[in-house]
Amino acid sequence: MSSISGTYYLETSTLKTFARILIFLTFYMVISLAWAESTADQSKALDQQVQDLKKSVLELNRELFILEEELLFPGNTQVSVFLSMDIGKYFKLDSVQLQIDDKELTNHLYTERETMALHRGGVQRLYLGNLKSGEHELVAFFTGVGPKGRDYKRGATVTFSKGIGPKYLELKIVDSIAMQQPDFEVREWE
Repeated sequence: MSSISGTYYLETSTLKTFARILIFLTFYMVISLAWAESTADQSKALDQQVQDLKKSVLELNRELFILEEELLFPGNTQVSVFLSMDIGKYFKLDSVQLQIDDKELTNHLYTERETMALHRGGVQRLYLGNLKSGEHELVAFFTGVGPKGRDYKRGATVTFSKGIGPKYLELKIVDSIAMQQPDFEVREWE
């Protein structure tokens, strides 16, 4: 009988230990799940804060860029020169050189992708700078391949008056169907 009671004691002891382990594991799982949910909520909140911070940084960067342009190129002295192109059957643009008052401002070499964007109606800002009020001369040299595959270099000149407020000029490459060659125009935007 003693062996039966000893076995019984061992089995109840094992069952009690097993029950304690089960209770501990259940308690641990409940605590872990609660902590995981808390961590997930904290993670979501932290992610939202990071996204809000990114948005704030982008807005601040945009405002700083605008402020920088206003400080470097005030509206009363600002001059912008743009380039546009129509169909372009008679001229394949390679480069543009821009001068104002015999001072070279920019040279730009064009990639195939850039010329395709211009053909699709894109407008490129070639130059943004400051000029004093008064009369100025803009000279633009266009280099490329003209009709019948020949090298082609042409210039366009315009004299313009810079007053108070920004000045916008457009260099435009157009096809002259009557002459079957490119034509280069310079015009002021109002």
